[in-house]
Amino acid sequence: MTSMDISLCLCTFRRPALLDTLLADLARQDRLGLTCELIVVDNDPQQSAASVLDTWRATFPFELRPLHVPEPNIALARNAAVQAARGEFIVFIDDDEQPSDAWLAQLIQTQRSSQADVVIGPVEGRLPPDAPDWMARGGFFAAPSMPTGTRLRYTQAYSGNCLLRAAMLARLKGPFDPAFGVTGGSDTMLFRDAELAGATIIWSEEARVSEEVPPSRANLRWILRRGYRGGQSFIRSDLARRRGWDRAGRTLWLGLRATAQLLIAGALALACLPFSKARGIRWLRTACAQLGKLGALAGHRYLEYAV
Repeated sequence: MTSMDISLCLCTFRRPALLDTLLADLARQDRLGLTCELIVVDNDPQQSAASVLDTWRATFPFELRPLHVPEPNIALARNAAVQAARGEFIVFIDDDEQPSDAWLAQLIQTQRSSQADVVIGPVEGRLPPDAPDWMARGGFFAAPSMPTGTRLRYTQAYSGNCLLRAAMLARLKGPFDPAFGVTGGSDTMLFRDAELAGATIIWSEEARVSEEVPPSRANLRWILRRGYRGGQSFIRSDLARRRGWDRAGRTLWLGLRATAQLLIAGALALACLPFSKARGIRWLRTACAQLGKLGALAGHRYLEYAV
């Protein structure tokens, strides 16, 4: 590897307590003897992470490099981290997640065994004690499970728990697209570009992180909104690089397909709800995703990260 092997990167926005917990977890990581740095991008104009970072800089077991990106835009923050990174591999984790002590080692070992350009690990949501039963049964915040080494499509990848080859990122424009910075979906767009460029995306079942699901998310409204936003991200990322007749034809096909899927999912939601709330809501979420697709085709943008 290079003189700097791993650049751990995280972007934070007004979560100083969660950031403090995460930094403690990252300090305990098994680094397999590799040279590491930690880049923390504070995306809050008021620099709410500054005091936490100042406290940790003196005692952190490897180099901690704070950055400030004052414009709230997750893509700009991620790009700043990538541009500052000196490692051969870049690892992203979200500021509200908690990794196991072997998390980083597992990502690295999966990359070594597969020689993948991208490694993705599971993110398991921890529901609050008073969450309704249907939420757990429906697996709305559960991580997928599959054997380590499974090859993924870009639609299955996300930036909350991933390792990326820096040389691959250097070949991509951005690499995160700021046009998706307040709507969400900049990571989906990056992984789509990476896949089109020939990158291999591999799953690491053992590289697990967890996140506490706050009450603001542990509810039906948020789940359905998330489905809507996911549908929007799918359409926007699918069409973003298309031009001319290719874009027009694809737009027509996606619109017709989303309409059919909306009707089917809506009917199945109504049929399932009286017998299984979890299954009915899963179909309802699918219906909302189709609405999100149609909304995106009509020009609507749901600004998930707007402040």
